[in-house]
Parts: sequence; structure tokens; C-alpha cells
Amino acid sequence: MFIPLGDDNSGRRITPYVVYGLVAANALVWYLQMTGGEPFTYGFSAVPYEITHGVDLTRANMVDIHGQDFPIPQYPGPSPIYLTLISSMFMHGGWMHILGNMLYLWIFGDQIEDLLGHVKFFFFYIICGLGAAFAQILYNPDSVIPTLGASGAIAGVLGAYLIKHPTNRVRVLVMRYITHMPAAVVLGFWIVLQIFSQVSTPAGEASGVAYMAHIGGFMAGVALILVLARGRGGNTTSPGLGGRSKPGFFPGSWSR
Repeated sequence: MFIPLGDDNSGRRITPYVVYGLVAANALVWYLQMTGGEPFTYGFSAVPYEITHGVDLTRANMVDIHGQDFPIPQYPGPSPIYLTLISSMFMHGGWMHILGNMLYLWIFGDQIEDLLGHVKFFFFYIICGLGAAFAQILYNPDSVIPTLGASGAIAGVLGAYLIKHPTNRVRVLVMRYITHMPAAVVLGFWIVLQIFSQVSTPAGEASGVAYMAHIGGFMAGVALILVLARGRGGNTTSPGLGGRSKPGFFPGSWSR
């Protein structure tokens, strides 16, 4: 497993205010989850059944997991319930979930914001998050298991980074060692792992991770960057890490 620690952003031209704002927004919503508890988290997560049927589930549902029935809490959500498609992409299932997501956004997001500009990058991020949510919903439209997390939108950032900065050097932690690898290796390994995990998970079995959302967000990012940044090359010739480098789980939910 590769854990990114920083990338070469010596060619960055603008301050990534949108990335900073997104990190702050995720931190704020995480605080609201901590103070609001289960009612807030389950109420504002995206539930595929609610989206496909246009209803707001408010009572617990039983779900079969490995042959055993488990209750999945449900609480009133926003009106209309489709707003959970937005709110859920700023929510997380635990400390490691949010810290890992924000690490990837912090490292890779600034390069894409620099390429697209502040406004385009913001809409790029939101559309990738929606693409991730719809991919998971289409995969299991009648699921009552809530989904939450920023990694679907961040997967779009990774897809764009892979297309525009494939040879950019990324400093990574591999086991106990720190080394430099091309972004194509780091991010290519990540998406292959998501696809393998999705394929190897039996249909209908709850794994706790919405791999299909990761794949959908990644593909959305690839498609969008080819349209929005047509003709704009990325910094793909960096020899090393120059300039600046950036350094609890809710049961019964899918993290993305």
C-alpha cells in the first residue's frame, strides 16, 4: 500500500483557496457529526433506496450481512431528500476516513485547481462527487445502507491528476520506507485496487467501502478533465520534489 506524503507543486501558479475551503467544510461537517451523533449522520447520508424512490426512510431496516440480520438506523433527512447527494460527500465514518481523504485532497487537489481555476475546480469537484454517488446507487438502487464520504469526489481529482500529471513525482511511504514514484504508479495502483476490490466483493455483500463510488468518481474526473482542460498540458516533467510539498467508524454505512 502506498501512502502519499507530498508531490512536486513547484509549478503551481495560484493559491488553492477552493481546496482549503473544501478541507474546512469537511472539518466543519465532521464536527457537526460529532455533536449531532447518529441522527445527523444517518439523516444526511445518501441512501440509494431514498434517492431511487423519492422517500425519506425514518425507521431502522434489517439488512442481511454474512447470513445475519443487522439493524440499519434511519433518521429524517433534508427536504427534498435528494439534497443528501450533496451533504453526504462532506461526511465521514471515522477519524481515519476523514484524515485519509483530506490527505489525498490536500496533496493532489491543488494541481487540478491550478489547472482549471477556482470556479471550474469547485464545480468539477461537486460533479465528480455526484458521479460517484450515482455510480453506487445504480449498482445497488434498492440498498438501504447509507453512503457517505468525500473520497468519491476526491477520486475524480485523482483521475484528473493521473491524466494531466502522470510523471509528476510523488513522495510516498511504502511499508517503513519513504521513496519517490511517478503519479501514474501511485494513482494507477489505487484505481486498480478499487476495481479489484469491487470485482472480488460478492454481489449484495456489504464490505463497508463503496468501491463502485470510487470507480465512478475516478471515471467522472477523467472524462471531465479531458473536456474542461482540453489543450492545457500539465506539469509532467518534474524530476523530483522541488518547491513545496504538502505533507471511529459509523456501523451500517458505506464509506466513499
